[in-house]
Amino acid sequence: MLELYYAATPNGLKARLFLEEAGIPYRLVPVSLSKGEQFKPQFLAISPNNKIPAIVDHEPADGGAPLTMFESGAIMLYLAEKTGRLIPADLRGRTEVLQWLFWQMAGLGPMAGQIGHFNVYATEQVPYAIDRYTREVRRLYGVLDRQLEGREFIAGEFSIADIACYPWIVPHEAHGQELADFPNLARWFRTMAERPATVRTYEGVENAYAPKQALTEAERQVLFGQGKSPTAAN
Repeated sequence: MLELYYAATPNGLKARLFLEEAGIPYRLVPVSLSKGEQFKPQFLAISPNNKIPAIVDHEPADGGAPLTMFESGAIMLYLAEKTGRLIPADLRGRTEVLQWLFWQMAGLGPMAGQIGHFNVYATEQVPYAIDRYTREVRRLYGVLDRQLEGREFIAGEFSIADIACYPWIVPHEAHGQELADFPNLARWFRTMAERPATVRTYEGVENAYAPKQALTEAERQVLFGQGKSPTAAN
């Protein structure tokens, strides 16, 4: 059995989407970020960067003690290699998938996260930041749109590259983007949204960048403070 330490953020959702697509049995362990549960010692023992997702694999391939992992890209690559699912075995196909997996990790995710923050969570409007990150995310959407021209999926066949990118496109409105401006991306997005594993993963999930109510000051301190829970000393 595999345990997934999870919150419904884009990074958490992509790990869960992988497990659903690969048909791997797992137990969901919710982590309340607004309550500071990511700072608890038992979670930090698994994820020293105090971020979700994280996993505990109780049946690692080497037959040894349970294996813990953090970082969503590393988790997806580990599980893809362990199961032989959703990553090509041939050199060129694997290389293509890995390029786009790391593109998401290094570019799409961080830049989309920044504009999502400044558009939704920031307590004041910062025009320079909003313009800078909106433009960069638009550029990245354009990169993905061009890659998808003539392809059903990002690296040709469906893979962890698609799973990694999709949850970061879901909040496109919060990113200040319109999918109609990117026809290939829009077509791929519809295909991804209709997959049964996607439907299961997103059932009951709210848009991470469109909270129903404003954050309390305590929640804001936990989420956007100086890297520690205000109750960490307790």
